[in-house]
Amino acid sequence: MTIRYKRPDKKNALSIADAAKRDMEFTLSIKPTEESGTTIIRNIYECFRMLGDALLAAKGIESKDHIVPIKELLKLKVSTSRPINLIDNLRKLRHNINYYGYKPRLVEIEDAISIAKSCFYPLLESVLSQLK
Repeated sequence: MTIRYKRPDKKNALSIADAAKRDMEFTLSIKPTEESGTTIIRNIYECFRMLGDALLAAKGIESKDHIVPIKELLKLKVSTSRPINLIDNLRKLRHNINYYGYKPRLVEIEDAISIAKSCFYPLLESVLSQLK
């Protein structure tokens, strides 16, 4: 876990959060199939990670791994219909896809979409309220 401290940058943080929102909207428009599954899961996870990065950028922290941004996101007190700690499961699933060639089943793809739909927008609102 490598962390580098730099000047807080709320403008960059807002840009990262906006990009995460755009990417999530596009990703949720993709039809879930076994062929599109790896892309959907990677993108969903990446959007959550970007929200964590936005929080870190606003604090002047640059992380070189994925664990710190996800932990930062999990610190938020947000009410969602599914637990936000499931995002860490997405991180592990994405890791298996990227580094072990795992092919997600349709049920895993649909679960990732469900996590995104229930958790992403409440987290995005919380992140944006902290950045403004």
